[in-house]
Amino acid sequence: MNSEAPAKPGHLHPVTSAIREMCLIFGKLGFSVAQGPELEDEFHNFDALNVPPDHPARDMQDTFWIKTKPGEKRHVLRTHTSSVQIRFMEAITQGALGPQPFKIVIPGKVYRNEATDATHEAQFYQLEGLYVNKTVSMAELKWVLERFFKEFLGPESKIRFRSSYFGFVEPGVEVDVWFRGKWLEVVGAGIVHPKVFSAAGLDPNVWKGFAFGFGVERLVLMRYGIDDIRHLYSGDLRLINQF
Repeated sequence: MNSEAPAKPGHLHPVTSAIREMCLIFGKLGFSVAQGPELEDEFHNFDALNVPPDHPARDMQDTFWIKTKPGEKRHVLRTHTSSVQIRFMEAITQGALGPQPFKIVIPGKVYRNEATDATHEAQFYQLEGLYVNKTVSMAELKWVLERFFKEFLGPESKIRFRSSYFGFVEPGVEVDVWFRGKWLEVVGAGIVHPKVFSAAGLDPNVWKGFAFGFGVERLVLMRYGIDDIRHLYSGDLRLINQF
């Protein structure tokens, strides 16, 4: 850290700067930015995303549940920005023009009820992407992610897909990024599950899509060689003023 770095007028936190840069990169690829509430209902956070009632992610150990009275709709601090995908598709479905193809990225804060350490925080930022059209392929997903990482992490970056499971996509993949001589697991992605389209009011026999999501702080740590996520939120200006 540079203890002599002076404060700069209007200086942005590195996470804020990274989110803005990420949105600009995806903007070049035709994606617009969407946002939604951090206090989310159970349907949009879990049910509509094909996360069943007995899934462990719903446990108190993983989720911050908001205390409600018996019979009231249950709410959580959102565990991912995927809930905004549902809200956006609902709005598209109910719009005057009816369902239309679209590309969105969703940056925002999410919350997980877990212990804090060098690589985990109870609150952090995600950026998710969703592309919906009548024909969508894994090849398009890979092209988009390759373009993003080559611009954000450098032209030497490359990616690989590994099969994985996420309830809201099928098939699902973990995406590893080659960065500074090694493979790093960074992104979860896949083709949107038909049940997700049905929950949002879109006909899964007509519409297809791909989705991806990653933690913003993880990429900031990778890019700048920071070894502990807690440094980003310590308030230490010797770190912040370097960016």
